[in-house]
Amino acid sequence: MVNLTGRKEFDESLQKIEQDLLKLGSLAEDAISNSIWALQKQDDTLTLKVIEGDDILDELTQQINEQALMLIARFQPVALDLRTISSILHMATDLERIGDLGSGVAKVARRISHEPLIKPLIDIPRMGERIREMIDASLKAFMNRDCALAREVCAMDDEVDDLDRQIFRELLMLMMQNPRNIEQAMHLILISRNLERAGDHVTNLCEHIVYMTTGAFVKAGDFRRPQRGKEG
Repeated sequence: MVNLTGRKEFDESLQKIEQDLLKLGSLAEDAISNSIWALQKQDDTLTLKVIEGDDILDELTQQINEQALMLIARFQPVALDLRTISSILHMATDLERIGDLGSGVAKVARRISHEPLIKPLIDIPRMGERIREMIDASLKAFMNRDCALAREVCAMDDEVDDLDRQIFRELLMLMMQNPRNIEQAMHLILISRNLERAGDHVTNLCEHIVYMTTGAFVKAGDFRRPQRGKEG
């Protein structure tokens, strides 16, 4: 366990890891936001920037993992300290995967960047904005050890799922109306599903925050309305 003489050093090291986690969260958020902006503007330069930026997220995630494991090895923390480090390790993985999904959106956006869009993009940007808000709130909940806010973020994912279902229905209708729409519609459905999965990873963050703070294992679904079946 952490003794009194090592407490200051432990706290400083943990604070550094927490700051790196916040940086990782910001990068993951940027990957989502920029990929959607690139889709809307059909901007190949920005899509490439998002894709190339994924390496930075991977490197930072690895750095957080190494620092956290070293902290455990050096100080052998217990109770709240150990839960905090364990939660950070899990959160880093979820944030890295959100960044991967942003990169995935950018790759799909790049494939259709030279085609006229088959419909105005309204709900996909709304999904992206909601996920951005969720990431912001989850990072705030982490820093403030705010379980109530973490639970609120879980409930916010209901809207992301609603938008994903709505997008699927609209694009399915466009495919039925004109077979020429099928290829691009499938790309847009893939983008929507990537964003829906990003929302799920944000709710994972909140589960870890509640565990870190209280020691209780919870499921995001406990704080959401009953789930309906998903199309497709």
